[in-house]
Amino acid sequence: MTPSPVAITAEPISNAMCRFTVGSPVYPEAAFYFGGKDRAAGSALAERLFAIDGVTSVQVSHDQITVGKATAADWPVIGGQIGTAIRDFLASGEPAVSDSARKSIPPANEIRERVQQVLDTEINPSVASHGGVIKLIDVKDNLVYIQMGGGCQGCGQADVTLKFGIATAIRAAVDGVGDILDVTDHASGRNPYYTPSKK
Repeated sequence: MTPSPVAITAEPISNAMCRFTVGSPVYPEAAFYFGGKDRAAGSALAERLFAIDGVTSVQVSHDQITVGKATAADWPVIGGQIGTAIRDFLASGEPAVSDSARKSIPPANEIRERVQQVLDTEINPSVASHGGVIKLIDVKDNLVYIQMGGGCQGCGQADVTLKFGIATAIRAAVDGVGDILDVTDHASGRNPYYTPSKK
């Protein structure tokens, strides 16, 4: 009996970024960010995705794969190629992230110190003009938990600001960061930072 294909759903975040959610964990309870093809060597999933014309970045997090592109092709066009690459990877049985890539991640305390420096010197001086503030709440492994306050809290553009402004600045300055999570969006579900109190 042939196994049914793994379900993959695509959620475009912007013209340049799309999140693919896979029906089974790809990199269980962990995250890794590949900022370019050079980082993908030895990591089977990223190698397959960077072989697709126009792919510029790959983030793997549990059952989600976020792909960045620098091509005019619409997501429905390139998405089919990405889905095929993900299914080929799953069929291979290979690990999503190589041991050497995983070992390259700095210790959490080093990531925390460097992220705080980026917030203090680059990000907060910029968002302060809008009355906002970004706080570093914690770093667990290579997961960075931040909180938006002031003018950023409840802002309709908060998700866009996080994904493109804050995440880009942090990744440019700090190697090894996996997911960058806004704790206000993660009170429940996978990787919760705050545990809801029991009534």
